[in-house]
Amino acid sequence: MKIIALIPARYAATRFAGKLMQPLGTKTVLQHTYDNTVATNLFDAVYVVTDSDIIYDSITHHGGQAIRSIREHESGSDRIAEAAAAMQVDVVMNIQGDEPFVHKDALQGLVNAFINNKNTQVASLMHIITDPADVHNPNMVKVVVDAGMQALLFSRSPIPYNRDAATPVTYYKHIGIYGYTKAALLHYTQLPMSTLEQVEKLENLRLIEHHIPVQMVLTTYASIGIDTPADLAKAEAYLAAQ
Repeated sequence: MKIIALIPARYAATRFAGKLMQPLGTKTVLQHTYDNTVATNLFDAVYVVTDSDIIYDSITHHGGQAIRSIREHESGSDRIAEAAAAMQVDVVMNIQGDEPFVHKDALQGLVNAFINNKNTQVASLMHIITDPADVHNPNMVKVVVDAGMQALLFSRSPIPYNRDAATPVTYYKHIGIYGYTKAALLHYTQLPMSTLEQVEKLENLRLIEHHIPVQMVLTTYASIGIDTPADLAKAEAYLAAQ
């Protein structure tokens, strides 16, 4: 089974423009993500896929592999699908460029989801939310799963709603790192944008609305995704403490 990792990297992020090229310690945010993904030794190849000359030149200057997007894309999944279409691969991992501390244990869980079950089409990560404030934070995407750990719904809202406060609830934060079979990735990115996806601005809801099963993998990896300057400050504090 040939498994590659693709890191979609857009320079003009809506909430925090240029965030991937922000310095974090001695590297950029994106360089941390790329180097940590390569260091897992889980993948046959790792590429950054970008529309930006600045990003392309930075990665290749430091000895990394990058692919220049040909077309404009609405999402990171669309961007990596373009790159993957011409590759002879079985599974594609979509590693978000703003996840600088991604580590092997988390990605190994995703790889195992495909190795251990030939029927897996899409897999993603989640971890248990321990801070009650995160449950109500719309930037923390929540996921509800069934008994087989397949996703039932993703939302920025607190799900499930705890109507009876006496009933204990486990909330899961979705970590936006995915694995797809090549066929599932190409199929998914050719589907029209779904209604829930437009409402919540979460592209993973397209999978749910089109009945594409998403196998969730529980991890202890608590990501620090860089969406805002405050997130970058948190990442800087985390790095300094290591």
